[in-house]
Formats: sequence, structure tokens, C-alpha cells
Amino acid sequence: QLVESGGGSVQAGESLTLSCAASYTYGSYGMAWFRQVSGKGREGVAAIDSDGSADYVESVKGRFTISQDNAKTAVYLQMSSLKAEDTAMYYCAAKKRNDCSGGPDDYNYWGQGTQVTVS
Repeated sequence: QLVESGGGSVQAGESLTLSCAASYTYGSYGMAWFRQVSGKGREGVAAIDSDGSADYVESVKGRFTISQDNAKTAVYLQMSSLKAEDTAMYYCAAKKRNDCSGGPDDYNYWGQGTQVTVS
């Protein structure tokens, strides 16, 4: 089970940090954050493997940072310089393959989402 938290409403230029708590030690799973705007498909935002290698969608590079705790029970998404176009529901996801590649269909487990609104 994955549980996201940390979403909210902020002004453009401000920062937020999202957290994803796993109910288990996910070990060598690949972890990621996706986002979805109503009426559109889920977009991969950032991904991280168990070694800490990370990848980002071009639109958030330099502004967002994905990280995880050493116990492999939580994943974070630090978001800075937020823009209106970052407004979306953000989802944490896990997959059994330990890499940073793949789209939504490659992920096996999903959280319920946390809303981020930037105005």
C-alpha cells in the first residue's frame, strides 16, 4: 500500500514536498511520481531506482527532486518554483522492475493521489 501526503494549494513560485509512505520495505522496486489533470492521461514526473538513480520529465528538471529514505519505506518529491501548469493530482507508484523507465502501465502499485494546485 502506498499513501501520498503533502499536497495543497500554493502560489506560483512557492514550494511543496510530497511524501509517499509504503506499508512495506519496497527494497529493489522502482518508484515514481506521476501526475494527472482531469481528462488527460497520467504523466510520469520523476522516477528513482533502489540505487538512487533518478530521471525526470523535461518540464520539471531543475525544479523537482525525487528522493527516498535509506530504509526504502518512503519516497519524496520536492517541488520548487511551482507553476500553474504543475497543477494536477500527483500519484506515487511502484513497480517490480528496478529502473527509472516505463509509463503508467509498467507500474504495479499505486497510491490514492494528492492534489497540488498552483495559482
